[in-house]
Amino acid sequence: MTETPHLLAPHVRTLARGPGRSRSLTRDEAREVMEVILSGRADPEAVGAILMLLRMKGEVPDEIAGFAEAARETLPQIAPPALDWPSYAAGRTRGLPFFLLAARLVAGAGHPVLIHGWNSAAHMAEAASVRDALPHAGITAATSVPHAGELLERQGIAYLPLEAFQPGLLELLRLREKFNLRSCVNTVLRVLNPAKAPASVQGVFHPPYRELQADAGKLLGQSALSVIKGGGGEFERNPMKSIALYGLRNGEWHEGTAPAILEETGKLNQGWTDAALLSQLWSGDWADPFAEAIVIGTAALALDTLGVAAPETTARHLWEARAGLKVSD
Repeated sequence: MTETPHLLAPHVRTLARGPGRSRSLTRDEAREVMEVILSGRADPEAVGAILMLLRMKGEVPDEIAGFAEAARETLPQIAPPALDWPSYAAGRTRGLPFFLLAARLVAGAGHPVLIHGWNSAAHMAEAASVRDALPHAGITAATSVPHAGELLERQGIAYLPLEAFQPGLLELLRLREKFNLRSCVNTVLRVLNPAKAPASVQGVFHPPYRELQADAGKLLGQSALSVIKGGGGEFERNPMKSIALYGLRNGEWHEGTAPAILEETGKLNQGWTDAALLSQLWSGDWADPFAEAIVIGTAALALDTLGVAAPETTARHLWEARAGLKVSD
């Protein structure tokens, strides 16, 4: 980033004046901060100060919405898909990314899905990264926003890497490697919805972020949204547990519970590490009731977000008929 001192200094002062004097950024102030950062005009010390001050203070919906709005303005626009699916979790506690097959199932039913994300390779020593698993899930990685639009039109699903659409946000996200702490950028990326899809599904690792992301989504004009505490922070459900749902329906607050699918109890990560199991599960060469329940249960939550009637039954029928679903060339 090119050093241009003092542009962010007033906002650092707003956040750091001390007890009784400091306050959160307004939505407009947050938008201005992100505009300056992404333009490359910010002093790097000020960027670090703001991110850590926000970390200490705690994020609020207006700040997250303002940051996301500024980031959206830097992006080329494509025809909105039906469903936005962010994937930015570290993945340390997640096994194989079965949620990719759930997204493929939804797309195959005629609801175009844009997955976008980034996953640190440093956190993937014991599990297949989302990026590495894409070919085994039958999903193509786009090289740009326009390419993602082409894939959505032709295949109904695409994965858009963060570096392919907003490298400035990736630079901010990777400051975690220097601070050894997450920042508000993680939340911003989950609510970003770069193609402005009317529906979005989001996972969190820490439960308090469910309400924060739902509130930010409302400020951003999101119509339909589901946020869950998912596997490793992804939008992926454990079929052996009931799931608390937070989000929006028709732009208004929504809360509910999805009961457990299986009677057994246990961890989502079953120790599977070979990403080839994803293609084998889809083709039927490998059968496992637990893995299938992850896919079907996650797809059902996504279909519910899209307003599909009887989402659990629909997801199961789609899974049983998956051989006839064409989502890639």
